Amino acid sequence: MRPITVQDLLRHTSGLVYGPFGNTLVHQAYNRANLFDPGQTLAEFVTKLSKLPLAHQPGTTWEYGMSIDVLGRIVEVVSGMPFDRFIADRITKPLGMRDTAFYVNAEQAARLAELQIDPATGKRPPYGEASDLTQDKVKWFSGGGGLLSTASDYARFCQMLVNGGELDGVRLLSPKTLAVMTSDQLPPDAARVGMLEATQEMSPLPELGQSFGLGFAVRTAPGHTPVSGSVGDYFWAGAAGTYFWVDPQEKLYAIMMLQMPFVEAGPERRAMREIVYGALVH
Repeated sequence: MRPITVQDLLRHTSGLVYGPFGNTLVHQAYNRANLFDPGQTLAEFVTKLSKLPLAHQPGTTWEYGMSIDVLGRIVEVVSGMPFDRFIADRITKPLGMRDTAFYVNAEQAARLAELQIDPATGKRPPYGEASDLTQDKVKWFSGGGGLLSTASDYARFCQMLVNGGELDGVRLLSPKTLAVMTSDQLPPDAARVGMLEATQEMSPLPELGQSFGLGFAVRTAPGHTPVSGSVGDYFWAGAAGTYFWVDPQEKLYAIMMLQMPFVEAGPERRAMREIVYGALVH
């Protein structure tokens, strides 16, 4: 087995998985390890994760998992600062993203959105109470899903991407770096496993004309995917209904903040694509 690389972590070929996304013995071990404990630090999380097996040999298989959380710890080690401070100092403050952080203050807590009620249970799916999301309580700065934000903040980040890595005189990425990030990074013979059938509009499958870059799924070919878009557009979605894509050809981005579970939001993600592209006239 070769070591896991940073490229593996960025493209989800590390062999690390999300426990709730499968039922193999490895997934079960991840579930038992309480890897989502909000009271742990990133260092404690990585120590816990390092004692668990990999689901795949590094570099051989794409499976969405806890790779991005490990990257957060790498950022801490390399930068010498906590991941929340790195995000604030290097990204959110320079871009004017005033409502984006791993925790909320009292004013922001009053604006915290809730997930929609599940018709099957009549209850809201549990996704964290405002009282648990204060700076003194959040210790685990999850790179894979910990940030809280707003549509307007997310729009500033996406506009930076549309602009090739720059916004209002602040440059975070060079155009060439962004080009590498949004290119197909998966080996041609890499297997793709996981929640593929339930999320076809996002799955990095060659038969859908899609693959995965460094942090995003990317469209690699026209005509195969069931949703509208452009070759070279890149996209992803969040566990609680968030979705975005950037289309460099059309110089556009789109953001959806839906407040419903990831799989159930699939029809809305597909519909939003069709509405946006159906309105474009050149």
